Amino acid sequence: MRVTRFILCLAVSVLCCSCAISYKFNGASIDYSTTHSISVADFPNNAALVYPPLSNDLSEGIRDLYQRQTRLQVLRKGGDLELEGEITGYTLTPMSITASDSYSSETKLTLTVRVRFINNVAPEESFDKTYSAYQTFDSSRLLTDVQDELCRTMITEIAENIYNDTVAKW
Repeated sequence: MRVTRFILCLAVSVLCCSCAISYKFNGASIDYSTTHSISVADFPNNAALVYPPLSNDLSEGIRDLYQRQTRLQVLRKGGDLELEGEITGYTLTPMSITASDSYSSETKLTLTVRVRFINNVAPEESFDKTYSAYQTFDSSRLLTDVQDELCRTMITEIAENIYNDTVAKW
């Protein structure tokens, strides 16, 4: 009886020690043995409508996401992975028209960013792509009142899409 318990305990401890389950909640599929850094250049604002903090907020939002979600060293230039691009669009579009007075009841703010991704480790994974995000707001409100919040939301969405296409491969 004691021998059976001993063997059972030994078998359970061997199984527990030899099997390991690894979970990644950030979705990154990076080979850290070959890829050590990512450079994120500043994204200049080349849109017709310019919101001054947008360029810096977008660049920092992308850098911050890679810093939080990966073990890659985030650089300004010269990384194993490189991200660069520009803001190509920042537009306002009237949406819903009210029946009573023919005015727009909602306005859509759209942010468009062109991104060039260069993978110096696996060049076949490099790409040039455009990302876009939008938010709507009530037309009775001024853009200056809602702009900061809307831009934060759009930057987060675009940064996550860039992240997914570059290192998460979703």
